[in-house]
Amino acid sequence: MFIAMNRFKVIKESAQDFEAIWLNRESHLQTLPGFVEFHMLKGPEREDHVLYASHTVWRTKADFEAWTRSDAFRASHARSNTSEHKPTYLGHPEFEGFEVIQKIKVDPQANAA
Repeated sequence: MFIAMNRFKVIKESAQDFEAIWLNRESHLQTLPGFVEFHMLKGPEREDHVLYASHTVWRTKADFEAWTRSDAFRASHARSNTSEHKPTYLGHPEFEGFEVIQKIKVDPQANAA
């Protein structure tokens, strides 16, 4: 499994706009081979920004890399670099990719009691 994350430092006054952009966009992720799930996370509020992170889980790193070269990727990011979004962030989003080395899941039988 591979987890791709982007951290965004969003100007406090733009937090609602940022959330609306993500909640209303077409991601196309569900149609892609190897896609598992996506989360948009809202983190702590700092003096000048609110921290957000996108968290996408892929079956393999190769599946993630194939998505970054796809038409679906280009379509979902087409508006992200427009001038209407520039004042939303402090700096650029910070990408971090992780290969999963351990996964622990809840045991449904253990929680049945």
